[in-house]
Amino acid sequence: MTEPDTTFDSTAELLGRITAQLGTQLTLLHRDRTRRPPMSTSMSTPTLIAVGHGSRDPRARATLSLLLDRVRELRPGLDVRLAHIELNAPLLTDTLAGLAEEGGRDAVLVPLLFGPGYHVKHDLPAAAAAAPALRTRIAAPLGPHPLLVEALAGRLAEAGWTPADSASRSAGVVLAAAGSRDPESTAAIRRTAALLGERLGGVPVVAAYASAATPTVPEALRALAAHGRHRVAVASCFTAPGLFATRTAAHAPWIAAAPLGAHPALARLILHRYDRSRTAPHTTHPRELASA
Repeated sequence: MTEPDTTFDSTAELLGRITAQLGTQLTLLHRDRTRRPPMSTSMSTPTLIAVGHGSRDPRARATLSLLLDRVRELRPGLDVRLAHIELNAPLLTDTLAGLAEEGGRDAVLVPLLFGPGYHVKHDLPAAAAAAPALRTRIAAPLGPHPLLVEALAGRLAEAGWTPADSASRSAGVVLAAAGSRDPESTAAIRRTAALLGERLGGVPVVAAYASAATPTVPEALRALAAHGRHRVAVASCFTAPGLFATRTAAHAPWIAAAPLGAHPALARLILHRYDRSRTAPHTTHPRELASA
């Protein structure tokens, strides 16, 4: 009588033990992963906080939300938040405090403004200083920049501006902006107007303001008319609808462009300002903003 062959049984038993051990390890690994907080972009890169001025016009906040949706589409996974200096929630101070409470460490403030005026030089640094738990950088304002000019020209084209108007000796453009008492801010708008004129093929573009600076839109229209420019469009250097945008558009003798809103070039510009600021120190000195 021969002894039973135990080789098969031993092999099967060994394979069973190995399988059980692997199953245990996979279970532990799964539990370990579920216990850990998922890695997020916001933990490894600064949060982008787009800072608008604020408006009583209910369309303004909705328009900026659409703009930031476009920014998120361009940069999936980036933590993008909206804040306001005044008039609308969330206020910038509340947004920064909330980010700190969530354990955030880094933020980049991108002002949805077009020049380095009082809000950029004083309000944003003050808000950053009030949130010492965050490493906060302040990006440059939106203008001047070629992407801003692209957005302005695009909105003018949507309103009815054509290449024939660019070639006309009777056509001109008023670039309407909010206005500021800060000479650096008005200089930034004038530079944007000059770049827009170049983009439109040499058409005269005059910067004008809704408040705090001159010329006003009516004054700019009269200046263009004095030089034979009676077919004048008003370009809107505003991110969203509001009192100033509505008031300046009402003066248009011909066409008035819509506020920039969620124009693709403006979304790209926000990300450009964000990316450039990430190499800046803790906070950017206001005088560095215009060249960033």
